[in-house]
Amino acid sequence: MSIDLTDEQKAFAEAIDDFCRREAGTREQRGDSPHHPGLYRRMADLGWLGVTVPDEYGGSGAGMVDTCLFLERVAYGQAPVAGFTTSAIVAAAVERSGTGEQKKTVLGGLVAGRVFAIAMSEPEAGSDVANLSCRAVRTDDGWIVDGQKTWCSNAHIADAILLVARSSGSPGDHHGLTMLLVPTDTPGLRISGIETMGGKEVNDLYFTGLRLPADAVVGTRDNGWQQLMAGLNVERLILAALMLGTAQRAFDDALGFIRQRRQFGRPVGSFQALRHRVADLATEIECCRLLVHRVATLVDRDPARVLPRESSMVKLKTTEVARQVALAGMQMMGGYGYACEYDMERHVRATLAATVYGGTSEIQRDIIGKTYGL
Repeated sequence: MSIDLTDEQKAFAEAIDDFCRREAGTREQRGDSPHHPGLYRRMADLGWLGVTVPDEYGGSGAGMVDTCLFLERVAYGQAPVAGFTTSAIVAAAVERSGTGEQKKTVLGGLVAGRVFAIAMSEPEAGSDVANLSCRAVRTDDGWIVDGQKTWCSNAHIADAILLVARSSGSPGDHHGLTMLLVPTDTPGLRISGIETMGGKEVNDLYFTGLRLPADAVVGTRDNGWQQLMAGLNVERLILAALMLGTAQRAFDDALGFIRQRRQFGRPVGSFQALRHRVADLATEIECCRLLVHRVATLVDRDPARVLPRESSMVKLKTTEVARQVALAGMQMMGGYGYACEYDMERHVRATLAATVYGGTSEIQRDIIGKTYGL
C-alpha cells in the first residue's frame, strides 16, 4: 500500500518540521523535561493539539492518519510535548463514552493546551488489567475511591486523570470496572513521582477516601473493560506513530555521524558492515511507516471497528524496530552514541521503554497469536 498524502497533509507536516527546527532545534531549547508547557501552549495556539478533536469542541476534526502524521513529525523533531500522548488517549475515550459536559472539559481542554492522564496499572495489575483492585464505592451522592495506581504518565502535569477503578466484583473479573474523571486537585489524591532513566515522567497515585460526584463516571458503570477495549486502536497507533518518528530521527542522526566520522582513512559508513546495517534499518523503518499508515487508514474508514490484530501488530513492530534502530545507532557511533552531547542516548532510553508501556511486546505477540485461534 502506497502512502499518498494530500497537499494539505504535506503542508501540515512541513509546518510541524519548521516549527520543531525553530522552537526545539537545540538541547537548550528542549530542556531536560519531556514536557515543555510553553511549547505545548504554542502548539495549542496553532490549533495542532486539536487535530483529532471534532470541530464542535474547537478541533479540526481530522482522522487518525493526520494524528499519526502529527505524532510522527513531533517525535522526529524531538519537541518536548509528552503531555499530548496521554491527553489524546483520554480525549478519545471521553469522545466515545463521555457526557456532553465531559467532552467540553476534556476535548475542549486538549485544544486549549491542557494535559490529561489515564490511570490503569497497579502494583499487582500491569499486563493483567482485569486484576485491578483500586476500588470506587458508590454512595448516595457520588463515589469514594481508595487504593493505589502506578506508572501513571503525566499525572504530575495533568488537569484531570481518567481513572479505571473496580466498582464491583473481585480482582480478576473483567466485569465491574468503571471509568471516572478525577480532577488532580481533588482532596484525597496524592501524586508521587517515580525516578526513571527518563527523569520524572511516571507517577504513583494514592487515593485515600477521595470523593467524586455521581457524574464523574465516564460511560456506564461496571462497563470499563469494554470501553478500554474500544480504545485499543487509538492508544497503540499513537504509541506506534511516536516511535516511527523516533526511529527515523535515530536513523538520520546515526547516518549523519557515520558519513562524517573517519577511521582508517575513510568515512566509517563506507565499510560494508555499516552499509548493510543501514540498508536493513532503512527497510525496517519503511515497513513500519506503511503499517502505521495502513492501520490508521483502516481506523478512519470505520472508527467503531476494533482491530486487535492490526493494532497489536503496529505497536509491536514499530516499537521493536525503533529500539533496534536506536541501539544500532549507538553501536555505530561508538562512545559518542553514549555521550550526552549527542541525542542518541535519549533515543535509546525512549525506545527501550516503548516496548514496555502501553502493553509489552510479549503481550502484543500473545494477542496476535490469539487472533489466529491459538
